[in-house]
Amino acid sequence: MLNFEFQLPTRMIYGKEKHKEIGQILKPLASKILLHYGSNSIKKSGVYDEIIASLEENDIKFVELGGVMPNPRLTKVYEGIELCKKENIELVLAVGGGSVIDSSKAIAMGAYYEGDIWEVFEQGKAIEKALPVVTVLTIPASGSESSRGSLIRNEEKNKKLGYINSMLRPQISIINPELFFTLPKNQVANGVSDMMSHIFERYFTNTEHTDVVDGLCEATLKAIMKNGLIVYNDNCNLDAWFELGLGGTLAHNNMLGIGRQQDWACHDIEQELSGIYDLPHGAALAAITPSWMEYVYKDNINMFVQFAVNVMGVEGGYRDPEYIIKEGISRLRDFYNKLNLPSNLTELGVKNDSNLELVANMARGVGSLKKLDEKDVLEILKMSIGN
Repeated sequence: MLNFEFQLPTRMIYGKEKHKEIGQILKPLASKILLHYGSNSIKKSGVYDEIIASLEENDIKFVELGGVMPNPRLTKVYEGIELCKKENIELVLAVGGGSVIDSSKAIAMGAYYEGDIWEVFEQGKAIEKALPVVTVLTIPASGSESSRGSLIRNEEKNKKLGYINSMLRPQISIINPELFFTLPKNQVANGVSDMMSHIFERYFTNTEHTDVVDGLCEATLKAIMKNGLIVYNDNCNLDAWFELGLGGTLAHNNMLGIGRQQDWACHDIEQELSGIYDLPHGAALAAITPSWMEYVYKDNINMFVQFAVNVMGVEGGYRDPEYIIKEGISRLRDFYNKLNLPSNLTELGVKNDSNLELVANMARGVGSLKKLDEKDVLEILKMSIGN
């Protein structure tokens, strides 16, 4: 196990109807906020009215900015930054899923940044200050409600970049599983895939003697898979949504990544691919991940046998690790199929053309379990395209 430090300052509030207390929760923190959200779904569901009522009851002034799209756009971030500076905003309240929260984080740091916020993402520049961010989660998937990262798409440059800084970690996040009841099946499936991938990126490692965190990863993966199938078929199962809400948070607050070298190849490849194709994140990860596993498993056979046995429940003789591993990957594909996730990138409109070479060039050098060069990435992409 590697040396590590771990701190999670986000106050996590889980429970039914907890979003209705948002005004009371925010009152000690700010008197004027930016209310940031995505589509009109929160208005149709009544969540918007409930949050507005709570803000008004507690004399909290607010400015609204809706319209966040999946793979959140830089143009919307610019709009939010301008509003924050003009209106003297003290806090950003994100009501939504990962895209809304990531957009809120970028706005929060841009409110104090004097230059173009994109150069922070592009050049990895340090920030000195950011507005506090509070979230009301409506889609459990990204784990952004307690992570320190933000991922933004520059639509003009067809580029999607991430930025990590502890100042971006939300101060408070409210998770009410009742808000997940209206999610369509494709968002449920994409969310489950994203959660699982966040764990895979940490779980598959060359670091040895990580028994405790290995066990946590495996248990969380199995819980996400079990409850993911439940809510996919029964969208109003409160207990299963509670499990998924917690699973998504644990998957990406880095508790499952402590003391170990992490990989992140699949996310890095998908990030470059989505910069061009604007793909649904979880769906693309489901298409890429099994191909990545098939390509790299020989670099750490023991790790992949452990996954197949402890997570996917494969039984067999240990003299035949190839069978165990391939059966484990096959069962992962079967699980994705049960959620109607794409089995290849072709289903998402990705073609075997020059764009793949461009993505492979931009993503070269990713990964740690196996360091992938340009040819490696291109081969994984071609495997992910399918026949």
